[in-house]
Amino acid sequence: MSFNRFDILPLLVATDGAIEAFGRDSWRLRPNLIIGGVPGLAERQWPGRKLRIGTAIIHLDSLRGRCVMTTYDPDTLRQDLSVLKDIVHRFNGERALNAAVEIGGSLQVGQEVELL
Repeated sequence: MSFNRFDILPLLVATDGAIEAFGRDSWRLRPNLIIGGVPGLAERQWPGRKLRIGTAIIHLDSLRGRCVMTTYDPDTLRQDLSVLKDIVHRFNGERALNAAVEIGGSLQVGQEVELL
């Protein structure tokens, strides 16, 4: 028997371009990090790569399969099933990147990010 697991790594990384393409509130995705200045769906080509943010290195593992939690508004808890249907239809059920800290460090809002 196989089970789908959604939150498989400790971090979820999203980009502003992918959030814009999503066209909904970014909090529905519950990202830990949002990387700015990234066009469109470029993040979909990043699995297996790394991000350097200051002294920290973040490993980008895979695109994250999304679950029913995306259908709940984080402020009101109202459910909108069209959110997950849209993710499945337009993005093959995957939004943002499973990630893990490879080398720790302190992060600051607006800090430069380098794709390795």
